Parts: sequence; C-alpha cells; structure tokens
Amino acid sequence: MAAECKIKNELGTISVLEDVITTVAGYAAVECIGIVAMASKRATDGLVELLGRENLKRGVRVALGEESVSISLYIIVEYGVSIAAVAKNVIETVKYRVESMVGAKVDKVNVTVEGIRVN
Repeated sequence: MAAECKIKNELGTISVLEDVITTVAGYAAVECIGIVAMASKRATDGLVELLGRENLKRGVRVALGEESVSISLYIIVEYGVSIAAVAKNVIETVKYRVESMVGAKVDKVNVTVEGIRVN
C-alpha cells in the first residue's frame, strides 16, 4: 500500500497519497524561473539524467512525518542565474503550493542542484 498523509480537521480525516504531494511539488518547482529541469540520479552509475514533465516525480523525494511533510528536490539550473536566488524561490513556491493545494504542513524543503545547463 502506498504511503499517505493524513490531515485531520473538525469534519474528519483527509488521506492524500504521497504521489499527489510529489506531483504538486514537481510541477511547482519546474514553473520557477531559472529551473531548466528536474534531475534523477541513476543508482547504478551515479549519472544524472534530465527529466521531462512526465517524469517529474523521480526528481522529488517526500518524507511523511506525523504532522508534517519534508520535500527534497533535485534540480538543474540555467547558466547565469543566481543559484541562491533560484533555490530560495523554489523553496518558497513549493512550500506555498503544497500547503495550499494539499493542506499538509511542509516542515522543510531541501534543494540539491545537480547541474547547470548551458544553452
């Protein structure tokens, strides 16, 4: 059975699958300016591969806690942008989108820059 986040309120309990949180976080991240793509490390050889929109979930890791969610993102940024500014924007955007769309409290968002792409 897939992991799920349980959100309790005065009307009952809402169960949200981990895949939903992963998808919301992935789409929120790639919409940020300066992000070229999400990245996925292949476990066999440590190579980084660019992911298209259909595979965003492989560039996002979600850890479900008792009352909060931790999200780790693996991104590739565009050459010439401030990595710190892009990372800050991604953290704020992903946290806002997940909390507003899913209703789960986001404890932290970790951003790992896997590479820089030169156009």
